Amino acid sequence: MNKNTWTLTRYTQNLQVNDENVFSYNTKVAEINHTEKTVTKLGYWSVTTSKHINYVASEFGYEVTK
Repeated sequence: MNKNTWTLTRYTQNLQVNDENVFSYNTKVAEINHTEKTVTKLGYWSVTTSKHINYVASEFGYEVTK
């Protein structure tokens, strides 16, 4: 299955986003649910990685869940 890759304007070196996941420093850190409009954190992360997750959620207009 091909997944779209999203290019966002911030954190371009260490943040990757596809249709279903958020990757920070090449580690899967969150899952995106477009139906429920949520970004679910997959654990406890550093301040920088949390900023990445919150930024993605903000760009999509989604809520961050744990």
